[in-house]
Amino acid sequence: MTAREIAAQVRSGERSAREIVDEHLVSIELLEPEIHACNLILVEEARAQADAVDAARARGDELGPLAGVPIALKDNLCTHHVPTTCSSRILADWRPPYDATVVTKLREAGAVFVAKTNLDEFAMGSSTENSAFGPTHNPWDVTRVPGGSSGGSAAAVAAGYAPLALGSDTGGSIRQPAALCGVVGVKPTYGRVSRYGLVAFASSLDQIGPFASDVEDAALLLETMWGHDPCDSTSIDSTPEPIRPALLDGVEGLRVGIIDELAGPDGFQPEVLAALDRATTVLEAAGAKVDHVGVPSAAYGLSAYYLIAPAEASSNLARYDGVRYGLRVPADGVAEMNAATRDVGFGAEVKRRIMLGTYALSAGYYDAYYGQAQRVRTLIIRDFERAYEQFDVLLSPTSPTTAFPLGAKAGDPLAMYLSDVCTIPTNLAGAPAMSIPAGLDAEGLPIGIQVLAPVLGEAVMFRAAAALERGLEFTARPKLLEAR
Repeated sequence: MTAREIAAQVRSGERSAREIVDEHLVSIELLEPEIHACNLILVEEARAQADAVDAARARGDELGPLAGVPIALKDNLCTHHVPTTCSSRILADWRPPYDATVVTKLREAGAVFVAKTNLDEFAMGSSTENSAFGPTHNPWDVTRVPGGSSGGSAAAVAAGYAPLALGSDTGGSIRQPAALCGVVGVKPTYGRVSRYGLVAFASSLDQIGPFASDVEDAALLLETMWGHDPCDSTSIDSTPEPIRPALLDGVEGLRVGIIDELAGPDGFQPEVLAALDRATTVLEAAGAKVDHVGVPSAAYGLSAYYLIAPAEASSNLARYDGVRYGLRVPADGVAEMNAATRDVGFGAEVKRRIMLGTYALSAGYYDAYYGQAQRVRTLIIRDFERAYEQFDVLLSPTSPTTAFPLGAKAGDPLAMYLSDVCTIPTNLAGAPAMSIPAGLDAEGLPIGIQVLAPVLGEAVMFRAAAALERGLEFTARPKLLEAR
């Protein structure tokens, strides 16, 4: 059942929010031992929120657009007095004194929070294996990864824990797991959704976005939580263009560009490229004008990203010092305590990125590494701007491959980083992009197609994605759910 249908039933009184949330909590209880999508299941909190929605309806109050809809929250979004761990030992017992802005907006819209979901520690990873609390498993095949870093949220939607979830996307951390788990995932324009209360990884790249089972539900969730926030200095001070009114407008005359640098045969699973061809055919049949386009600097996106993001992470994670909050390991002196706390509290991937970022920012290397990466970022922005002079939206695979086995890339960081080769360039450009399911490979694993749009172009992006969704007719579900 979609979020739209649930909210309509609750508003009409056909069903109670409590009944709906209890059904979803039962699903979580049944499947969570196999999937491990959650760091925390919010049983009592969810029931209390659902009861409040039902009480509001009984009083005759006007209910919000997400009344009674269960939602899972990535565990790097602050929730008032509820643990927010970032899947790290260093924050294992931290309870924020406030809600993230998006959490506040969803509360006001009547949403019911059922879980805090697992992630790669501090959102650093592409498989949700870098969690201090163990890996998440893909509902389509529990021997496979769900993608990352928002793998817990993607898996939660795919497994039916909730029709909606929130994730964060720094280099593909919403879109890549959405592709691997067969759901819709959206990275909005940088600054379109407030980052206040999102635990920072790389501040110039991080953006919060939705997961959903279909495009319209994703649009509903995004419209509920976006908009200017004075608490976030990077928040865009303008009124977003509505998305949902244009979802059925079609793509007649729309100009669609296939990004050559993100659709080559090298490193791409043939079935992924075949799905891209099917998507092209669907759009052409619907009246779009499709052609190829070059974004030459996108080929350097991965290299630039893995200097810029670790450099910003090195700065942001300096606050975890064992003094102000989080884990503290006793030692003889302050410096020793700080070092011991960070050694015990951070996992291997986080340490790797902190060291890489610190090196890139160090005296004598700043211009050669961080400065050069920022210049490449500028080239990427300009190349995308030129592409959008010719095309309304762009298209590419979301991930070069479908879900890979757990542990297959854990010992090879470079191979893991290549999982985000298609998604990273958009983060560097600050533009929106989304992934929608486009079929299954020979092993029954989902394939994702990425729709990209210019800055503030969410409306046309969703319009193209909705047309693709209608044409591709993806209705498959994980066998794990069919067995239940």
